[in-house]
Amino acid sequence: MEVAIILPMPEKQKISVIITNFNTAPILEKCLGNLINIDPTLEVIVVDNASTDGSVGMVESKFPQVRLIRSRENVGLAAGYNLGLNKATGDLILFLGSDAFPEKTALDGLAEYFSQHPEVGVATCKLVLRDGSLDKDAHRGFPTPWTAFTHFSHLDRIFKGSPLFDRYFLGFRDLGKPHEIDLCISHFMMVRPSVLESVGKFDEEFFVYGEDVDFCYRTKKGGWKIMYLPQWQAVHYKGVSVGVRRETQDISTASAETRKRMSQESTRAMLTFYKKHYGRTYPKIIGSIIFLAIWLKGKWRQRRHKN
Repeated sequence: MEVAIILPMPEKQKISVIITNFNTAPILEKCLGNLINIDPTLEVIVVDNASTDGSVGMVESKFPQVRLIRSRENVGLAAGYNLGLNKATGDLILFLGSDAFPEKTALDGLAEYFSQHPEVGVATCKLVLRDGSLDKDAHRGFPTPWTAFTHFSHLDRIFKGSPLFDRYFLGFRDLGKPHEIDLCISHFMMVRPSVLESVGKFDEEFFVYGEDVDFCYRTKKGGWKIMYLPQWQAVHYKGVSVGVRRETQDISTASAETRKRMSQESTRAMLTFYKKHYGRTYPKIIGSIIFLAIWLKGKWRQRRHKN
């Protein structure tokens, strides 16, 4: 007589969700409500960067199960994530924007994928904007001088799908199938804690832009895979906290001062990343051209946001 052997079900991995917030109370409330609806047992950590719009009071009164960390000043996105990491106890860490809304199955789906692929250190899902179009920043190549040149000169638009010219958003890859990418944004980035142990936390030199590019660069150099997994999806209200994106101008509460600083920080992040990772790799003449191009782009952005 044969005896059936019933194997125990694998224990569900605990996910810690870390959100850095600055003056996005209405959107943060919607974000937290979505997470609680997905799984009331999630460990959700909100790091508030000295908001003045009632964000702290809203979290305390409506989401008492959320772990709230109050910063006395706006320390930036990277430093905020690191503060959250100090309190996280999950088997996996999901860095999430207060403007990102995962679908019901996304978190458990990615967690299961991680359990089956130990070589994967970071993963993201398909991010879509409010109009349903793809958020291409979730599917990026590293901004080498050539990649940056082809993107900002619009050569990637002229030669769409070319592995040589269309590398900024990896437009030559099949977006309908899972595959390895260079980097994703930290507004939906699931990370294995052992990656953080081996390559370090977010570099706080990056205030609000570039922290994810830098982290992914170090992750890939550390031998880990970064995956784009379009079988799961999240909606992204892109730019709602910084106020510099046309897609969310109608719902952003960012002040004029914040918008101005964000355009400056974008330029500073480009310079910081190039100096840190490419400064000794490319000839000085290339660096000089890159710095000039970044400076000109920064001036153009500042002028645009004055209007």
